[in-house]
Amino acid sequence: MRCAGLVKRFADVTAVNGLDLEVFAGECFGLLGPNGAGKTTTVEILEGLTPADEGTVEVLGQQWTSGDNRALRERIGVQLQETQLAEKVTVVETLRLFRSFYKRGHSVDQVIQTVALEEKRNARVGKLSGGQKQRLAVACALVSDPELLFLDEPTTGLDPQARLSLWDVVDRFREGGGTVLLTTHYMEEATRLCDRVAIMDHGKIIAQGTPLELIESLGADQIIEFRVTKEIADDALTSLPAVSHLHKRDHDYSLTVAEMGVALPALLEEIKRQQSELVSLTTHQATLEDVFVSLTGRMLREG
Repeated sequence: MRCAGLVKRFADVTAVNGLDLEVFAGECFGLLGPNGAGKTTTVEILEGLTPADEGTVEVLGQQWTSGDNRALRERIGVQLQETQLAEKVTVVETLRLFRSFYKRGHSVDQVIQTVALEEKRNARVGKLSGGQKQRLAVACALVSDPELLFLDEPTTGLDPQARLSLWDVVDRFREGGGTVLLTTHYMEEATRLCDRVAIMDHGKIIAQGTPLELIESLGADQIIEFRVTKEIADDALTSLPAVSHLHKRDHDYSLTVAEMGVALPALLEEIKRQQSELVSLTTHQATLEDVFVSLTGRMLREG
């Protein structure tokens, strides 16, 4: 699947701005970014749900046309960001309905087993938990035995256990040779599931590669986050040994460092020299979230 020069405008807002993308067969590709970055619009264009204003799209070797696209739709599975299913219909009845839309595919029982909803097969949709509803939405996308699966923020709002359950579903689909395009703003999800990722911001891709490649692009692998009572000059922090990057917001600081044992003592000494005091301090290994901060100067959740 690939697109080139993709542009989509809504009135005076350009949601997608000259986007180029290629997803290889058999991989899980993550499209990452904050709310409003253009992820969902991009995916809806690739799914054939929204026409692009400019650019080309090729999905499984075919292009969306104004004619009959049924043959192509038979080969993809789509889980939308928000899926509204009839709440008084049972799980098995819902899947029988979706299965009837396709000439070929999995059996309803097989899909129910895949998403681990055996105990809820006769439960009404309205009685399911949030995680169970999301698994049912993914089951509806899987029932046609697709070659390519679109998942638009499938775990947003789910508790950790429900999120892990959906990750298992994605893993099983991949083990069967399927290709996945996943959008998310959970960086740990992208790191866990994706072979490659592209980070989007303001309708453009600002970085692309494997999660490890992007993290290594920071030039360091550890982060020091701290808060102080008195502001410290940027140059005093960026000149500290082993520090490669600084992100600051008010009195909250984040330093990307190559050697924690060198940078941390130097930082504590500088805070003391500046006659400031620590309010809090934490350290962690660098993540895709830190890559986003480095590229944009803000946290992912800031949007």
